[in-house]
Amino acid sequence: MEIIKKYSFWAGLLTILVLGNCKKPYNPGAITAPNSYFVVEAVINNGYDSTIVRLSKTVNISASTKTSGVDNCEVKVEGEEGASFPLVPQGNGYYALTQLNLDVTKKYRLHITTGDGNEYASDYVEVKRTPPVDSVGFAVKNNQLQIYVNTHDATNSSRYYRWSYAETWRFHARYVSSFMVDQTKKEVVFRTPAEQSYYCFAGSKSSTIVIGSSAKLSQDVIFQQPITTIAPESEKIGMRYTIQVKQYTLTKEAYQFWENLKKNTEQLGSIFDAQPSQLTGNIHNLKNMAEPVIGYISIANVQTKRVFIDNADLPKQWLTAYPYNCGKPDSALFSNPKTGSNDVLSMIINGGAIPVDQITSRVSVIGYTYSTRECADCRIRGNVQTPPFWIEKK
Repeated sequence: MEIIKKYSFWAGLLTILVLGNCKKPYNPGAITAPNSYFVVEAVINNGYDSTIVRLSKTVNISASTKTSGVDNCEVKVEGEEGASFPLVPQGNGYYALTQLNLDVTKKYRLHITTGDGNEYASDYVEVKRTPPVDSVGFAVKNNQLQIYVNTHDATNSSRYYRWSYAETWRFHARYVSSFMVDQTKKEVVFRTPAEQSYYCFAGSKSSTIVIGSSAKLSQDVIFQQPITTIAPESEKIGMRYTIQVKQYTLTKEAYQFWENLKKNTEQLGSIFDAQPSQLTGNIHNLKNMAEPVIGYISIANVQTKRVFIDNADLPKQWLTAYPYNCGKPDSALFSNPKTGSNDVLSMIINGGAIPVDQITSRVSVIGYTYSTRECADCRIRGNVQTPPFWIEKK
């Protein structure tokens, strides 16, 4: 019996070793395909907001470019009864129309003629009415700041919604720089108000798909629909932050398109996630109906709402982390007693460091403290000009 046990042990071990050595790594290459699909990104805005159409072509994963804008196209909005509204080329695949006043009792489509003679058009779609945004609010959930939106339609005729947003925030550099370098004179001078580099503004636009529906509810009400979340250490909420939310009403078919697109682009990662599905849009190549075209055209007026959030409105324990590792400012002397060199000349005037403050003796300035541009000049990642919509807290 003991011999059998030993034999079984060694036989099992040998099997494991053999199977382990038989494994070969499988490293598939990036899938390439000759197809370059036409992509149309647009919402036809009925009202004061501009209609922006972006035309591009898909690229393979292995390609060096991420996207390819399509220029030299004729783009227009067409009505069923012959009305036509041309869009103006903006470059890099963008086309724009400042304002549209469409008849809500009629249907319209987007029509595109490319420079190489292809002709694309969407289905004719109805003009949807978007109800106003009731409010944009925020709450602390799971130790993050969650921005949400509330809306409703008393006529119960909207039901399907999509939102986009634009964020703007005020931030500051790690150190206040009171001085700057005059390269013409090759000397350090006082920083003028026009050259202030401590307070700046930055911004970003939504890059995820945000949709919601009240179709399963008795009333057309959207309550606290999450729009985006912000981490407690984010610089966005270090001082003052604002977000403008845009709301669009969709048809049921448009909502299903965006829902599938969201699943395909954001919810993949394991076998338990929703599997990829074919995106069936409402845009077609009129000369080749078998060609896949990516995109879905909707028509609606846009409703907007803006909210401001101050750091003082948030939990006190949230500490905004500065994005760069900034030690204490170093010292540069006109005459370094250890080396005899002019550190101000080598480190600041010619070296690109940012002078922060003066170093003085009893009778004169003997040098300057300095730091890196990342730590003393907010303009490397923002703009000092105040946006026209910005409102300071009263």
